[in-house]
Amino acid sequence: MRTRLSADSRRLIAAQALRAAGYGFTAVLIGALLAARAYSTVQAGILLGALVAGTAGASLVVGAYADRVGRRRTYVVIYLGLAAAGAVVAAGAPFWLLLLVALTGLLSTDVVDNGPATTLEQAMLAAEDTGAATSAAGSSGARVYGVYNAVASLTGAFGALAAAVPSRLGASGGATWPFLVLVPIGVVGAVLASRLSAAVEPGAVDGDAPPTAEDAATPPRRGWSALGPSRARVRRLAGLFAVDAAGGGLVTASFLAYYLAEKYDVTTATLGVLFFATSLLQAASVWIAPRLADRVGLVPTMVGTHLPSNVLLASVAFASTFPVAVALLLARTALSQMDVPTRQALVMRLVTPPERTSAAAVTNAARYTVRPIGPLIGGLLQQISLGLPLVVAGVVKGGYDIALWRWWRRLPPSDEPVAERG
Repeated sequence: MRTRLSADSRRLIAAQALRAAGYGFTAVLIGALLAARAYSTVQAGILLGALVAGTAGASLVVGAYADRVGRRRTYVVIYLGLAAAGAVVAAGAPFWLLLLVALTGLLSTDVVDNGPATTLEQAMLAAEDTGAATSAAGSSGARVYGVYNAVASLTGAFGALAAAVPSRLGASGGATWPFLVLVPIGVVGAVLASRLSAAVEPGAVDGDAPPTAEDAATPPRRGWSALGPSRARVRRLAGLFAVDAAGGGLVTASFLAYYLAEKYDVTTATLGVLFFATSLLQAASVWIAPRLADRVGLVPTMVGTHLPSNVLLASVAFASTFPVAVALLLARTALSQMDVPTRQALVMRLVTPPERTSAAAVTNAARYTVRPIGPLIGGLLQQISLGLPLVVAGVVKGGYDIALWRWWRRLPPSDEPVAERG
């Protein structure tokens, strides 16, 4: 009986941990770099928008062609590209070159990204899922994603804390040499990627039989034709996930920091401790979520934890004191990330093995594509009331939970994910 993660999954999780640490470190530095170079708000907005657009676009390209080119080969190229991107930025690239790098999707504004590498990892980790309670994925298929996201959250949190080191060493906010950290991360990630076995390739997922001569003679499906029988289902999930992401865009970490500082006059040091604590809670929650999903199912876990978290989020707007706001935020954080590993497992369970890379790409890109809209709307809502984005975000994200639940309840029993309804 298989109860431990496979060597491939351990390598994938290690590679993601390195990348999360690097992104946690550089995401902070990107903002400081923009400010230090005195770019206009328009230039800063264009560059940050390019980072988001590049992440979504690269994810879609990987989803369309990685299974044809080879997942391992594509994964190696992504990490070598990450090393190259770090070297280019570290060399003091001008604005136009930074913009090109941003459009590659190899940098991220988030600790745990949803870009091209994540798309591949999500599909390759599905090899752990046998649908058995004794598998490393658990009966829900989510346990491997719980470990994956928990490790990334932890390493990303420490990466963000390490972003203070360059300034301690005397580097100014405009210093670019700290981006060199992405070079060894990319090289080591490429080495880990090159050591993955053939089991992560499409034809080997879920213990499929080795390819026959007839299979070898059949040309691989290209582009979006990989989304076959599950196309409508993936589109519906992508639309639902986009609504959730749009609501989340109203209350980014940057907005929460601004809101708490403006309303309660707290220091940046206090905010730093608070957000580090939320990162630790996120890691714990994504670890626990798959174990809950093994008992009650993927969608019940997603909705049963996410909906209360959105009520707590809206309640923050009405907190009378900073300690009350912190208590509500921490309670919300303990629940809000439980849908991350379960969401990833749900997508993999609801599609056929050949569709997994494309399904991951479409659903991940849908979340990223709508995110830039959130801060724009949030800024307008703040003109009415400082805390209004919190309330609207809670309502929008709560609506997503209800819509997901109703859609899942209408699925034919034969289409339900394994272990969903007992």
